[in-house]
Amino acid sequence: MRLVRRIGASALVLAALVVPAPAVASPVEVAALQSALQGLRLYSGFVDGIKGPLTQEGIRALQRRRGLAVDGIAGPETRRALGWRGRPGLGSRVMRSGDRGWDVAALQFLLQRAGQGAGRADGLFGPLTQAAVMRAQEAAGIGVDGLAGPETIRSLRSGAGGETEAVPTAGGPTGPVRFLRPVPGPIGDPFGAPRNGYTHTGVDIPDPEGTPIGAAGVGTVIYAAYNGAGYGNLVVIQHRLGYTSWYAHMSSIAAYVGEEVVGGTLIGYVGQTGDATGPHLHFEVRHYDTPIDPAPLLLATVAARAATAMRHGPAGGCDGQNRGGRDDWIAHERLCAEP
Repeated sequence: MRLVRRIGASALVLAALVVPAPAVASPVEVAALQSALQGLRLYSGFVDGIKGPLTQEGIRALQRRRGLAVDGIAGPETRRALGWRGRPGLGSRVMRSGDRGWDVAALQFLLQRAGQGAGRADGLFGPLTQAAVMRAQEAAGIGVDGLAGPETIRSLRSGAGGETEAVPTAGGPTGPVRFLRPVPGPIGDPFGAPRNGYTHTGVDIPDPEGTPIGAAGVGTVIYAAYNGAGYGNLVVIQHRLGYTSWYAHMSSIAAYVGEEVVGGTLIGYVGQTGDATGPHLHFEVRHYDTPIDPAPLLLATVAARAATAMRHGPAGGCDGQNRGGRDDWIAHERLCAEP
């Protein structure tokens, strides 16, 4: 008992945050595992915290590669086989810019779930992650220092997942989030339409070139630059609960990375840059980086298009240490400029 009394309050908090379980169990731990497997090219799904068949197969593939018992359970030996991606546990240290590991990926997932951005959970603590930590600290009313310690982690864990929206009106869109229409035009090509061997990941809204585009909701800009994989001039906004909205083929961009926007904030103008055959907005919504049909989430109201002066800030969307190549924070979209 004497020994227990000597333990300080901060040590008790830290101990409570460290992952004690012998195998991965919670959504946050599953997300960190998925991030690690993805970094080793053993998992082709999304970092969503849901342990499904792809995650199970990734675990088994790692176990086969490292000569471990192939049981599909991410226990201590399997965690060690992940190398730096499998350690340290969340809460075992104060995370800061330049750190990498399991705990950083878990932190990024928590930040994404809370709607504070950080891009993809890749286990690398770069500028976007630091900025997201500072936004989360400010929102929680705690010290804003960009360091992710016990208090920051506790605030993210207690605040995420418990948010709800007002009940929608009869006949209106349903779901935990809803979006304003970013431009006034009608939906053309729908979500899921066949496109040269793949399906359409958003909806196309034809409008004249130069039509102002308004942000579809409250969030933070996490990408604002030209994308060489077909999107052209692209803006990506991180919303709460793991949702992002994508605005592609712009003629020009009027937003910058780190900008906090509300519904109707001017973010760019309709164009036909990238793989576009005519002027339109490609509007896409993703949940934990998984494209979903945005049509059921759209309100009838068009985002306000008040005359907003051009704002200038840093362009681009890479998270510092993983710039370029196959390790971009959204690797398969190649959002960052090639080195």
